[in-house]
Amino acid sequence: MPEFQYKARGHRGDAIEGVIDAPSSDIAATRLIEGGLTPVDIHIAEEKSGLSADLSDLFPAKIELIDLIQFSRQMYSLMKAGVPILSALHGLAVNGRNRTLGRTLNGVIENLEAGRDLSSSLAQFPDVFSVFYVSLVRVGETSGRLDEVFRQLATYLDRELKTRKKVKSALRYPTFVLTAILAAITIINIFVIPAFAEVFKSLGGQLPLPTRILVAMSNATVNHWELLLLGAAVIFVGGHFYINSDAGRYKWHKLQLRLPMVGKVMYKATLARFSRLFALVLNAGVPIVTALSVIGRALNNEFIEERVLSMRDGIERGESVSRTASSTGIFDHLVLQMLEVGEESGTTGELLKDISDYYDDEVDYAIEKLSASIEPTLTIALACLVALLAAGVFLPMWDLYKVAL
Repeated sequence: MPEFQYKARGHRGDAIEGVIDAPSSDIAATRLIEGGLTPVDIHIAEEKSGLSADLSDLFPAKIELIDLIQFSRQMYSLMKAGVPILSALHGLAVNGRNRTLGRTLNGVIENLEAGRDLSSSLAQFPDVFSVFYVSLVRVGETSGRLDEVFRQLATYLDRELKTRKKVKSALRYPTFVLTAILAAITIINIFVIPAFAEVFKSLGGQLPLPTRILVAMSNATVNHWELLLLGAAVIFVGGHFYINSDAGRYKWHKLQLRLPMVGKVMYKATLARFSRLFALVLNAGVPIVTALSVIGRALNNEFIEERVLSMRDGIERGESVSRTASSTGIFDHLVLQMLEVGEESGTTGELLKDISDYYDDEVDYAIEKLSASIEPTLTIALACLVALLAAGVFLPMWDLYKVAL
């Protein structure tokens, strides 16, 4: 689709310049007008120089979570103000800072103009809009509360973004330390130990065990580095394919919840996400069976998804929500008790919102403790490494000193 450079005036008379994708200049002008702009000049965009054009095509701007949050908030404001969907999307596609998202929205607009509804149009771009996102939009279309759904999606995605940032912040220091340790081991194996090996050979006799370990590691690194790199590549590629298989992905997702220190954080974050999403879809008027189907795919964990879908099957058989949740074995006593109370009082949605707030606080507290929990483990590992290096290097030198005396 060709690109058109345009100059336009905003509703306050301010000058705006940009680029828009459109089949023709007339359609480009129509989209600018629908986006609340008054076109002044529209012409075919000049082709970029070879290198910049290739780079922009090969490395398009990535659509981040913050872009979806901003899009959801803007859609909420426009829907609440009574702006038609097509006009709202036209304006966001034209004025958005992320050109990749702008092109995606242009594709959504084309699907809308072809007669599809909004949820079906968004579903044509699964890399941008998840199954859960599309499902909630479909709920909003059905219930006539599309503006409220966009507001809830913005709140949910904003919470997800904050949690991710906190986890990355907690893991930043341990990652730096582990990288430094691996770099130190590599340098010692390649440069330091070979220099001492010649001195060790002159001693004769049996070298101490720590020294033999260091020399063996150094010889393997220096003499067989090609095999080591090949083995690491095979393990990485094989692990990647295994994790992407159905059986491997299920086992990996199950293992994630049992990892030391990190697993507990992921488990509580999953419970918080489940409670928040369950409350969101119930308050939107979605039937419980449909809600569980949507939520299971939105949790990004196939082990938990299987348990949630088993809840759906139990409810279809006529069992209560609390009973089916108890049979899954993944929910703690608090969630089960609140679900039971919610069923009796008819306030399941509100109680699930309270549960999600509780687990959000638990996740924040667990993330704050994560770095403090990892530091002692790293300290012990670093101390063991230093002790091995010290023993392997200085024990033979001590023997040499005694021989000299």
